Order: sequence, then structure tokens, then C-alpha cells
Amino acid sequence: MGSHTPHPLLWGLAMMDFLEKTRRFLWLFVELGFLTVLSVVLIYLILGENSGVFVQSVADNVMKFSNGVGTPSLIGIGVILAIIYLVMQRIR
Repeated sequence: MGSHTPHPLLWGLAMMDFLEKTRRFLWLFVELGFLTVLSVVLIYLILGENSGVFVQSVADNVMKFSNGVGTPSLIGIGVILAIIYLVMQRIR
């Protein structure tokens, strides 16, 4: 009598709300990481060789990655990102 179990539909809505909040939270971390890398690369472009060891190592890693990825792979990544963008715009 004292314990009341919630309706499965309400539990499902609560779970979906939790998953949506978690997705937003994780996406925030992805954006922060991306902005951090872009900021470090910008600092490297402004200061050059005097930017410090950490900034130089991040810039070197970005250059190694960009040189290691071939043109067809970059085109494929661009197409996939464009499709994801279009799908996300349509969902909203």
C-alpha cells in the first residue's frame, strides 16, 4: 500500500530526459576540447617558435594528423559531417 511504482511510460520519459541531458553535457565537453585545440593552434600561429613546448607539441600533432590523412579520407569525412549536419537540422 505504501509503495507506489511509477507507470512505465513515466519511467521511460524520465529516462529519455536523463539521456538528453547527458548527451548535451557530453557534447559540451566535445566543444570545449575542440575550442581548446583551436585556441592552442591560434596561439602557435601568433607566437610561432616562442609559444612554448606544450603549444608546439599540440601544433605538431595537428600537423601530423592533417598530413597523415589522405585527400579521399578528408572528402569522406566532410561528406559524413555534412550528412550529419543536415540530419540534425531536419530533426530540430
